[in-house]
Amino acid sequence: MSVTGHNRLALLAIFLLIATLGWVLLYWSPAVQTTLNLRERPRGGDFVLDSHAGPVSLQQFRGKVVALYFGYTQCPDVCPTSLGFLSLAVNELSAEELAGFQGLFVSVDPERDSLAHLQSYGAYFHPSILGITGDKARLDPIVESYGAAYRKVESASAMGYLIDHSSETYLIDRNGVLAEVLAHGTPPVDLLAALRRLLAQPQ
Repeated sequence: MSVTGHNRLALLAIFLLIATLGWVLLYWSPAVQTTLNLRERPRGGDFVLDSHAGPVSLQQFRGKVVALYFGYTQCPDVCPTSLGFLSLAVNELSAEELAGFQGLFVSVDPERDSLAHLQSYGAYFHPSILGITGDKARLDPIVESYGAAYRKVESASAMGYLIDHSSETYLIDRNGVLAEVLAHGTPPVDLLAALRRLLAQPQ
């Protein structure tokens, strides 16, 4: 990627951070702020959840690099920032690279996140990001296997409740193996480099 490309990513990332911080300072007043305990060695693995177009299995994306993220559409700041950074990175992929990529946004708030809404939410950030979810009985084993965590937190806000959730991005290689876990706030340039490392690997 050219120096100009790097500068553009950096400027967009800074703008997104400033916009998100402004939103949080003006509008968000969470009832509880917690630190979640995460698994030290997430194992990952296959799963099946629901999308607007029907069941989606991780296995169907063999041959592609998958970026997996757990969150919910009414998340006031963390999810938009993470997905925004991911979209900035994905926008820098070539057409050939993009053909080998799939984003999955797993909602841990199936009560409020309809499949139709998840479709539009994922596509808002990038057409390659698919929103999926399922009931708690199916979600919880998947969340645990990837070392993630979430819980409902009652709130005095108009939303009624928030979801306190972990915010890592999980990169799965072409063989369906969890390859990298990227911390929240990983810069788009680093996300892009991680995606390209995995895209360059043979299946």
